Amino acid sequence: MILEREQDVTAAVLAVMERTSDPRLRQIMVSLVRHLHGFVRDVRLTEAEFREAAAILVELGKLTSDTHNEVVLMAGSLGVSSLVCLLNNGDQGNTETDQSLLGPFWRLNSPRMENGASIVRSETPGAPLFVNGRVVDKAGRPVAGAEVDVWHASPVGLYENQDPEQADMNLRGKFTTDDDGRFSFRSVMMVGYPIPTNGVVGRLLHAQSRHPYRPAHLHALVFKPGFKVLVSQVYDPADPHLTTDVQFGVTKALIGDFVRHGEPHPSASGVAMPWYSLDHVYHLEPGEAVLPRPPIK
Repeated sequence: MILEREQDVTAAVLAVMERTSDPRLRQIMVSLVRHLHGFVRDVRLTEAEFREAAAILVELGKLTSDTHNEVVLMAGSLGVSSLVCLLNNGDQGNTETDQSLLGPFWRLNSPRMENGASIVRSETPGAPLFVNGRVVDKAGRPVAGAEVDVWHASPVGLYENQDPEQADMNLRGKFTTDDDGRFSFRSVMMVGYPIPTNGVVGRLLHAQSRHPYRPAHLHALVFKPGFKVLVSQVYDPADPHLTTDVQFGVTKALIGDFVRHGEPHPSASGVAMPWYSLDHVYHLEPGEAVLPRPPIK
């Protein structure tokens, strides 16, 4: 097509997109072109702004490495990660779901551990935390033999891959549920933390006068054949940033019950006070068990 006016551009591109043989890819590309061209017209994007946008996309890629994923960080900061999660779970967003953001810090090969073990692998300050979890299906029946991968930031607000002071795989571990669907482990109480702000995402937050904090949370990834992989986070309701999460990840279903105890632990000796406990139930939905691609190595 020889273009005569700006409206011809969209028509020409859509005609090409319509020839895509894969039905799902065709649907995605046609919709993408319509919305993208509509956005350009809506804001009347200037040539200088377009060049800046292209440079930002290049920078997002350059800032992504084996230990940091700026693209995932940006998707969360725009609410895209949370929206995709809620649209694809909980009966297409109509009911509550335990699914949440994968985040940019999940690693694939965390160590396998026995129930009740500690995931603290190097000196890590913080109040002791005892977690008792249970994995069930939609009917509330226990799911035995499920792999539960857990990880969280240290009380200084850094994941171990960000912090040379922490041992490799500190505060990470993989557990297996028993016949009653239960698993347990010991750690330290996590705190909220700022996401990395030395890149594109940080500039966006500054331009919007937004804080960079995520509320304190515990990650879990649950894998069991016959069920959709559950990616979940459990949030501390006492965190001051619970309602203003920079990554828009907090839902009512994900707020946990972290209980502070001022008395000695009833069964473990030598536990400093205060200590915390978390009892939480994770609900699996039927589906294909496919692990996500790790955002970092």
